[in-house]
Amino acid sequence: MVKFAHLIPLFPFAAFAVNILFGRRLKKASALVSIGASVAALAIAVMAYIGNAFGGEGSYTVGRWISFNGFALDFGVIIDPLSCMMLLVVTVVGTLIQVYSIGYMHDDKRYSRFFAYMSLFMGSMLGLLLSDNFVMLYIFWEGVGLCSYLLISFWFERPAAARAGMKAFITTRIGDTGLLIGILLLFFTTKTLYFKDLAGLGINDATLTVIALLIFCGAVGKSAQFPLHVWLPDAMEGPTPVSALIHAATMVAAGVYLVARTYGLFLTQHTSLIWVAYIGAITALMAATIATVNNDIKRILAYSTISQLGFMMLALGVGGYEGGTFHLMTHAFFKALLFLCAGSVIHAVHTQDIFKMGGLLGKMKATGWTFIIGGLAIAGVPPFSGFWSKDEILSEILKGGHPVLFGVAALTSLLTAFYMFRLIFVVLFGKPRSELHAHESPAVMTVPLCILAAFAAFAGFFRPVKFEFLTMGVSIAISLTGIGAAYVFYILDNKLLPASLRSRFAFLYKLVSNKYYVDEIYGALIIRPCMRLADIASGFDSKVVDGAVNMAAYLSLTAGKVQSWFDLYIVDGIVNMTANVTWLCSAILRRFQTGFVQNYILIAFFGLAIMIFIKLIGGR
Repeated sequence: MVKFAHLIPLFPFAAFAVNILFGRRLKKASALVSIGASVAALAIAVMAYIGNAFGGEGSYTVGRWISFNGFALDFGVIIDPLSCMMLLVVTVVGTLIQVYSIGYMHDDKRYSRFFAYMSLFMGSMLGLLLSDNFVMLYIFWEGVGLCSYLLISFWFERPAAARAGMKAFITTRIGDTGLLIGILLLFFTTKTLYFKDLAGLGINDATLTVIALLIFCGAVGKSAQFPLHVWLPDAMEGPTPVSALIHAATMVAAGVYLVARTYGLFLTQHTSLIWVAYIGAITALMAATIATVNNDIKRILAYSTISQLGFMMLALGVGGYEGGTFHLMTHAFFKALLFLCAGSVIHAVHTQDIFKMGGLLGKMKATGWTFIIGGLAIAGVPPFSGFWSKDEILSEILKGGHPVLFGVAALTSLLTAFYMFRLIFVVLFGKPRSELHAHESPAVMTVPLCILAAFAAFAGFFRPVKFEFLTMGVSIAISLTGIGAAYVFYILDNKLLPASLRSRFAFLYKLVSNKYYVDEIYGALIIRPCMRLADIASGFDSKVVDGAVNMAAYLSLTAGKVQSWFDLYIVDGIVNMTANVTWLCSAILRRFQTGFVQNYILIAFFGLAIMIFIKLIGGR
C-alpha cells in the first residue's frame, strides 16, 4: 500500500470541496463527511506505515510537474520513518479533534464551513509531509498558512479574532519569505530541489550556511520561535479545536518537520545547527517563564507549545535528531489532549480565567482525569510519554557536550512541570472561586479525550526505550520538584506565598507578565513607524497627488470650455455659413425654376439681349 500513499491528502481535499460547495444542504452531516475522509486517510496511512516497516519503497514519482532547459521536477512522494510517523500523528489527532468538534461547534452558524476548513487544513499538512521536493512542500506550506488564517479568524465578527488571524498571517509571511529565498538560492546554486540530494551538496560552506539559515527562517515563523513567536498566543482567539489542531499536529509541527526533513543540509554545516540550538533554547526558556504567570487557560497552553517547540529545536540543534522527532510525536498527543480538555472546561464554565475556576474535578471527572494525564505527560513523569522523549533529549544534550544548553533545558523542564500543575491545581482542585455551574461535556467530546489520554500515557513505548540512568534520575527529580513547588504554592498556601514572591521580585514579575515587552518593541520599532509612513503617504496623497489630480481636472475642464467655444463659433459657424449660402443660392435659383414656358422664353430673350449689348460695347 506504499504505492497508494499519494491518495492520503486527496480524501481531506475532497471533503473540503464537498463541504464548501454543498455544506448548507448537508448541515450537520458535513461533520461526517470530514470525519469519514480523515478515517480513510488514516487507514491508508496505517497501511503505508506497515508497508514501510516491512521494507516498502521509500519514495516514488506520481507524475511530471514541470520541465524546462533540461531540468525536470516531478510530483513525488517520500515514505520513510519520519513521514510515516507524522502521517499517523496528523490523521489520528486530526480525526479525534474533528469528532470532538461535533460537540464543541454544535450551535455555530458556520458549522459546515468550519469542517470544510479543517479538512483543507489536514489535507495541506498531509501533502506537506509527503512532498519529496521543496516546490511541492512550499505549495502545501502556504496552504497550511492560509488555513491557519481562515481558522484563527473563523469568528471574524469579533475584532480580536480578526486581528489575531491577520497577525498570524503577516508574521509567518516573514519566515516564509526567508524560506522562499533559501529555496531559490539552493536551486540556482546546486540545480536541485530534492530532499534526497541535500546530504551530498558540494558547495562552499558560506553559501550552505546561508541556505540553511534561510530555510530555518521558515521554521521559525511556522513553529513560532523567537523572535517570530508573537502570533501564536493570539491565535487562541480561534475555536479551541482549531487551537488543538494547530498546536498538536499541523501548523507549528510543520516548522520542526522542515528542519528534520532537511537535516542532511544542516548536518553539513555546524554553524547553522548552533543557530537552531540557541534559538530553540531562548524560545523554550522565555515561553516557559511567561506561562508561569499567565492566567488564561488557553494562553498558558499556547506558551507551553512555544516552549516545547523550542525544546525540539534545541534537540535538533545539538544533533539529537531522534529525540527531537520523538518529542514531536509525543507532544502532539498530550498537547492535543490538554487543549481539548481546556476546551471542555471552557465549554462548561464559559470563562478562560483559571482563577475564576476551582474544584472542577468533582463535577467533570472525565475531563479532569484526562487533564491530569496530559499534565503528567508534559511534565515528564514516568511512565507517561513525555518522560521518555524529554529524557532522551536531555541525554543527547549532555552527551553532545553542551552544559549551558543542558542547564537551559533542565530549567525549562522544571518550569514546565511547575506551570502545568499550577494550572491543574488551580482549575481542578480547591474550592470554586465563582458561581460556575460546571457540568461534564457530552460523550462526543469526552471519548476523544479518553483516547488521546491513552496515547499520552503509552505513546512513549512506540519505539525502543533508551535508558540513561543518570539523566533519567535528573529528569524525574526535575519533574517532581516542579510539581512539588506548584503544590506548595497553590494547594498548601493558595494566596500568601505567590503574592509575597511577586512583591519581592516585582520587576522580574512585571517583565515576564508583560511577555518581555516583545510586542511593545515591535510596536515601537516596526508597527508605529509603518503606520506613520502610511499617514505620511496618505497626506501626500491628499495634498500632492490629489492636488495634481485636481489641477489636471481643472485644465481638462478649461480645455473643454475652449474646445466647446471653438466648436460653437468656428466649426459650427463654418458649417452654418455653408448652409446659409447654399440656402440663399437655392432661394435665388428657385425664382427661375417656375415651370412656365413663357417665363423661360422671357429669360432667354433678356439673356440674349444682354449678350448682344455686351458684344456691341466690346466692339466699340
